[in-house]
Amino acid sequence: MESPFKAEILKGKVALVTGGGSGIGYEISLELGKHGASVAIMGRRKYVVHSAVDALRSHGIPAIGIEGDVRKEDDAARTVESTFQHFGRLDILVNAAAGNFLAAAEDLSPNGFRTVINIDTVGTFIMCHEALKYLKKGGPGKDPSIGGTIINISAVVQYPATWNQIHASAAKAAVDSMTRSLALEWGEDHGILVNGIAPGAIGDTTGGTKLAPQEILNQLKQKPLYTFGEKWDVAMAALYLASDAGKFVNGTILVVDGGQWLSKPRLMSKEDVKKLSRREETRSRVAPAGLPKSKL
Repeated sequence: MESPFKAEILKGKVALVTGGGSGIGYEISLELGKHGASVAIMGRRKYVVHSAVDALRSHGIPAIGIEGDVRKEDDAARTVESTFQHFGRLDILVNAAAGNFLAAAEDLSPNGFRTVINIDTVGTFIMCHEALKYLKKGGPGKDPSIGGTIINISAVVQYPATWNQIHASAAKAAVDSMTRSLALEWGEDHGILVNGIAPGAIGDTTGGTKLAPQEILNQLKQKPLYTFGEKWDVAMAALYLASDAGKFVNGTILVVDGGQWLSKPRLMSKEDVKKLSRREETRSRVAPAGLPKSKL
């Protein structure tokens, strides 16, 4: 699908995307690059990172890859520094690295819970913390009056209660809270815009099949509200927030799920609702027992 944004809206900008070697992270890297940004991607798997960099460069995008783990402060610091040394600035940080799996709460080990928290929540904070000096207004390579942009990739599992996702729900709820807190503090003190994107069910990712069997996915597709989004949808949201179009947006979690998070099971059909409404209307016209009609 063709982008609705102009091709050079991010010209001269430099973006660092964690988890940028695959899935939603790669799609965001690709679209930021197609719209003028130079891109650095960070990931734990060397071959994935290198393959993604080759793919980005095949589109004419200036790109580098850094192998690293967002949970490790030294890796985070090295990645941010390498990005700055290579491109001379840092304007956009996208925290897309995440971990998830299905597990009932009673079967989830403390270590499994901790792992997801450490990647999603602690890793996001570590990357923000290390990138601060380059993103703040007046920082190295930055204009003295304009700060950069942070986009934290969240989810929608934490908005309702979601089966078998207590670890991811807790982690992403914390990320959302962090996003708002940083938007308040760093927006005021450093001119940095901090927003989040909460994707729903994205059909063209391994996460979709990883978290639900194919038969369940097929059932969901039969329900009108449960259409699946595409990675492109999330990347367009990131473009909006990273570009001047989002210059007055701060502390917002942009839900990209087609309204699924609002969905609740229909308890009555529309016809039954009409019947009940007519019945109640008829009852309201009947005089209460023992009360003369003249008193109505």
